[in-house]
Amino acid sequence: MENHKSGFINILGNPNVGKSTLMNALVGEKLSIITSKAQTTRHRIFGIVNGDDFQIVYSDTPGLLKPNYKLQEQMMHFADTAIQDADVILYVVEIGETVLNELFADRILKSGIPIILAINKIDTSNQEEVEKKVAHWQTILPDAAIFPVSAKEGINIDFLSKHLQSLLPICPPYFPKDELTDKSMRFFVSEIIREKILLNYSQEIPYSVEVVVDSYKEEENIIRISTLIYVNRDSQKSIIIGHQGKMLKKVGTEARIDIEDFVGKKVFLETFVKVRKDWRESERDLKAFGYE
Repeated sequence: MENHKSGFINILGNPNVGKSTLMNALVGEKLSIITSKAQTTRHRIFGIVNGDDFQIVYSDTPGLLKPNYKLQEQMMHFADTAIQDADVILYVVEIGETVLNELFADRILKSGIPIILAINKIDTSNQEEVEKKVAHWQTILPDAAIFPVSAKEGINIDFLSKHLQSLLPICPPYFPKDELTDKSMRFFVSEIIREKILLNYSQEIPYSVEVVVDSYKEEENIIRISTLIYVNRDSQKSIIIGHQGKMLKKVGTEARIDIEDFVGKKVFLETFVKVRKDWRESERDLKAFGYE
């Protein structure tokens, strides 16, 4: 273990830049939920990659934003914590972005933490445009190494990963070598269901929802899971359920298929909807939901 390298690579960016897609590509597993909507990631999620002489702990955090309610304040606390313990910051922009997030600038640029910039979604552009964007970002972050990548297509992911590995400090592993993440199976079940809600509902509904696994019972041939979907208001409950329960059934079916793929076993999934008024502004509710 004398020459073993370990460190935290903390992934930051705007709320809608595909940070989660990039982390999943770097880890090789779908750990963070992915949608085209902003504020998809609410928690700090570790993805752990192990080699014989290294351990990279990738950290996906909520996108940087100015909070409008207590839930978002807690999301920004997760991001701040990730900055404080980072060995390297992996800042993600998309090919169309040109401006540095001012919250990132305030928190990071004077910290002395090494910054790597990943320009994601280069598969949607062309070589000339990519070269222009690399030159543009080099003027904004002159000390940062810049990597044009496509998380979706896997372009330059191995190259980026090896560079990040080279920046790790000499250190024993932080986690057991067989661990993939710090989160429980219950957490990933709730995140998969929340992903389906983000994909199937519009406007404020997805941002007013929290999913809790009420019970998780693993039997020999099946896992029985019961979940609660909490909403802010009574009117949102009827929208989540839908006419004759069709929307809730659709979400449950889509989530069950993904959960079965994730756990490698048949799943019986129950979903119930409850109202917990203004939970996003309640410190007590946020603590109960794991935002602390």
